[in-house]
Amino acid sequence: MKAKANDKVKVHYTGKLTSGEVFDSSEGRDPLEFTVGGGQMIKGFDEAVNGMEVNEKKTVTIPSGEAYGERREDLIQQVPKDQLPAEMSPEVGQKLVATNDLGHQTQVSVTAVSEEAITVDANHELAGKDLVFDIELVGIN
Repeated sequence: MKAKANDKVKVHYTGKLTSGEVFDSSEGRDPLEFTVGGGQMIKGFDEAVNGMEVNEKKTVTIPSGEAYGERREDLIQQVPKDQLPAEMSPEVGQKLVATNDLGHQTQVSVTAVSEEAITVDANHELAGKDLVFDIELVGIN
């Protein structure tokens, strides 16, 4: 039996950058469960699992465009400190939640802090990076 669209599947995986640095893994945890073609996973991962058989293992390289997309400069902004809560002491690397005029929330990372402003980046931390996944299909429901 092969995984196909709308199947609920369970996979073990290790996600790496092309340098070999591991950024995520299901090792030591329950397998990841998702619906093939359900839009829950990045496109390249979803496509890699489609057609796999139970106990099959594969390694796939997913270009950034099929992963978290390219980095976008328009998602990097400076925010004047007078627009931040008075009690906030932002630091480089800190994660914040920004809310736009429509009430949508986005996680951003602080990338620079000056006397007058902070620079925040709303790009996903893996944007612009090709990813390598070792995948093992362990179940199809």
